[in-house]
Amino acid sequence: MAVISPFQATRYDAARVGSLRDVIGPPYDVISPAEQAALYDRSPYNVVRLILARETPRAAAAARTLGEWVVAKALVREPVPALYLYRQTFRLPDGRELTREGLLCRLRLETFASGVVRPHERTFPGPKADRLALLRATGAYLSPIFGLYAGTAGASLRDVYGDVDDAAPMEDVTDPGGEVHRVWRVADVETIARIQALLAPEAILIADGHHRYETALTHRDEGGPPYVLAYLADMHDPGLVILPTHRLVRGALPLDARALEARLAESFAVGPRPAGTPRAPGEIDCILPGRQLRLRALPAAQARVAGVPAPLRALDVTLFERAILEPILGHDTHGLEFTHDDAEAEAAVPGRASAAFLVNPPSIDAVRAVCLAGEVMPQKSTYFYPKLADGIVFDLFDPRWSR
Repeated sequence: MAVISPFQATRYDAARVGSLRDVIGPPYDVISPAEQAALYDRSPYNVVRLILARETPRAAAAARTLGEWVVAKALVREPVPALYLYRQTFRLPDGRELTREGLLCRLRLETFASGVVRPHERTFPGPKADRLALLRATGAYLSPIFGLYAGTAGASLRDVYGDVDDAAPMEDVTDPGGEVHRVWRVADVETIARIQALLAPEAILIADGHHRYETALTHRDEGGPPYVLAYLADMHDPGLVILPTHRLVRGALPLDARALEARLAESFAVGPRPAGTPRAPGEIDCILPGRQLRLRALPAAQARVAGVPAPLRALDVTLFERAILEPILGHDTHGLEFTHDDAEAEAAVPGRASAAFLVNPPSIDAVRAVCLAGEVMPQKSTYFYPKLADGIVFDLFDPRWSR
């Protein structure tokens, strides 16, 4: 069963740090060097100084900064344990406005073998070592993982949230990118118990934060806390958006553009990329110097994924890796960069990339099918949008922060 619990969050004190808009930021793994510098310049209290310090060693610098902020009372602990309803309102490139809601809480750590918490993507040693060093040094969860529940709790929790948001939010801020972040404190004991009971039967699918979750498991086994800071949302929330993650090929291609097109035509129906026409499921767009193509898998390409488990076989990223990246380009994923924007992918060729392959995002049902089958997707298969803001709440669990 999924066990969630309230906690005494630590939050920024606006009287000391100024507007929350200047101190929150995106998760560490989507911050470019340029954005890191911009966040440093935005405020001396911006969360980037904790989650992605530019001083070295990074973990020690973050712990030192955290301690200074606690002493200066730039960060203050909430008086009572609570859960936090967190809503983000945002716009998509087509102009639609959406809102996604979820719950900030402590989630009891479970091994993946238990089936209570399930991953959907592979992890890599480097990021886990970096996050473990940060966790050991700070004794704090500075960023929540992003989990999804897929059962019947969604409708009932919406009723609970409706009661909660009758009150004014404790935070209501628009960030520099135009996203609106609203947060409500849920401290009523009966309401907390009701939420806990509704979520108990759920399996939690990790949307974002695989490296941080596995790091928390390792830290637990070293004597750390048996829980992780989590944001839990309904898998069927209409505000849940997955963007595509396009593949940019770095370095020289093994073939010139014309020869590559001929090789692709052995496994795909190849034609000009139609302007303004969305890709159908199973179609991949290929951007080469001087030409733009649309690929549709033929039996020869489908044969490349025939031995892959069915939930993975349905993913465009699997088709790309098994039928293009490995057999034709001779690359693995380490030779790739990634972008979520069609225009950026097109503009990258030639120059930043020798070729770009534009893929469709997996549906949320496809993600769920992979998780429930006990499989994991290729690296960078999903990009849940928008990212959660770091700096909304912190969970400082080490006893030194309570002195």
